[in-house]
Amino acid sequence: MKVLLLLVAVVAGGMFTSCEDEPDKYEIAEGLPTVRYVRMTDPEVADSLITGAYMSNTICLVGENLRSVYKLYFNDQEAVLNTSLITDHTLIVDVPSTIPSVVTNKIYLVNKDKDTVTYDFNVLVSGPEITSMSNEYAEPGTEATIYGDYFIDDPNVPLSIKIGDVPVTEIKSLTRYAVSFVVPQGASTGYVNVESIYGTGQSTFRYMETEGILFDFDEDGDEAIADGYNTWGMETNIGSDMVPSLDGDYLIFSGSLDNGVWKNDFLFTYWPKGDAQVPYLNTLVDFDDLSNLQLKFEVNVPVAWSACALQIMLTTNEDVCADAPNDAAYISNNEFPRALWIPWQSEGTYTTTGWTTVTIPLSDFCYNPTGIAVSPLSSTDITGLTLFVWSGGVTGTACTPTICIDNIRVVPIY
Repeated sequence: MKVLLLLVAVVAGGMFTSCEDEPDKYEIAEGLPTVRYVRMTDPEVADSLITGAYMSNTICLVGENLRSVYKLYFNDQEAVLNTSLITDHTLIVDVPSTIPSVVTNKIYLVNKDKDTVTYDFNVLVSGPEITSMSNEYAEPGTEATIYGDYFIDDPNVPLSIKIGDVPVTEIKSLTRYAVSFVVPQGASTGYVNVESIYGTGQSTFRYMETEGILFDFDEDGDEAIADGYNTWGMETNIGSDMVPSLDGDYLIFSGSLDNGVWKNDFLFTYWPKGDAQVPYLNTLVDFDDLSNLQLKFEVNVPVAWSACALQIMLTTNEDVCADAPNDAAYISNNEFPRALWIPWQSEGTYTTTGWTTVTIPLSDFCYNPTGIAVSPLSSTDITGLTLFVWSGGVTGTACTPTICIDNIRVVPIY
């Protein structure tokens, strides 16, 4: 009996000690809160009072009895409260990232008795942000999609789109993150502009880009290269009869693929001589700032692709030479940096509905043939290009795809 009483005493003592060890445990206060002002949390601008903030910004409410706040709303959107960031005099909170349905320009502070205090405050919504386009060379009259954020179609101020100065008149579908539309007749090279009730946004890319084109596979008199120069004497498959073309001829890879099997049907090499007919690539594009450059091209895959990576290699004359090639040892060199594009990896297979634009930053040219990271690409004396569908370090399924590529270009990221 004495032992039992001793155990009870120990447990009870532990409970009281536990309570005493949490003197600062958060508890909802009684009464109503008061907000004196709102400021940013950055110490450098903490003295600046604000009357509005953009969605997802972190702000600090300053006042009295703020521990009485049980729920908090910006317009009609509830904020997530973190009690670790609430004291009697300050409340740090993120402005909700969801665009309000009902705009009142007020903060609603609700206590546990559901009594409410309001404070005037504007939730600012960014203007449209355009990050990419499904097909940057979509022909007028065909459908294209732009992707980004804050594509808001207000009943009083409908969303509008222009390509250059040509307005889009037919929008097919619209969400906050994507807009599909018919490319208007008369559209030519230019930026895509989107205007909403919250402002105007412009794309960083240009529709129908004409600068930085390396290969368009067309004899159309521009600076782009019409044909690949293949030192091995193989005939590069360039034509316009496999799929509807964007703007003339394009490169065609077609045949059977299996994991790790070398297939020359899927190889394109450009080993330049440096003359007017076969120029060095660095005479067409300035490669000095690799961190701000990206490689783009359009691809059309009508027949399923499910094995091997598209390996993209930018080469120098030390790697290859048109007059004395080193039998392409760089392709299988485990130290030679390249980009690997494996669009079938996530789903197991890949096809497209028409042409689509692919974007690869030159900073991603940092892998060996099997996908292991190596020293990244250097900007020194880039003269040639090799495309090869092979290996990639990901096991796929044997297939017989058709892969069409056009308008290979290097353009700034910003």
